[in-house]
Amino acid sequence: MGKKNKKILTVAIGADHRGYVLKKYIIDHLPSLNTRAIFWCDVGTSSRKRTDYPIFARKVAQLVSEKKTDCGLLLCGTGVGMVIAANRYAKVRAALAWNATIAQLSKEEDNANILVIPADYVEPHEAITMTTVWLMTQFKKGRYTKRLAMIDRER
Repeated sequence: MGKKNKKILTVAIGADHRGYVLKKYIIDHLPSLNTRAIFWCDVGTSSRKRTDYPIFARKVAQLVSEKKTDCGLLLCGTGVGMVIAANRYAKVRAALAWNATIAQLSKEEDNANILVIPADYVEPHEAITMTTVWLMTQFKKGRYTKRLAMIDRER
């Protein structure tokens, strides 16, 4: 996994039962990004049976933190629990987004490496747009790098 092949983007993806259907939709409808194939490292869940979001937040956050994937995507009902759980891991910057603009800004200005989508509040086509925009966006650096360093010093 990771950045071994520049033509393949590896994305860890996880969801609880409320995000399961949207997770499957994203995997099925976003197989590539421009000239890069996407390898979806699906950590679960594998059904709509009730489960607990911290299980999947941990799995995705660990893969991203250990640089075993390029980035991550998490889905649950509101997204709030996933963001809280994922941000407990070193080198993880998980951002909750509900539209493409917020997704883009989370990468441009905060260099988010995990995008969290609130499955109960986002339509499937919106999730595809948000994910595509987020994956294609580059971190601006400059003053934003300084701000992230300020946060890292607090840890």
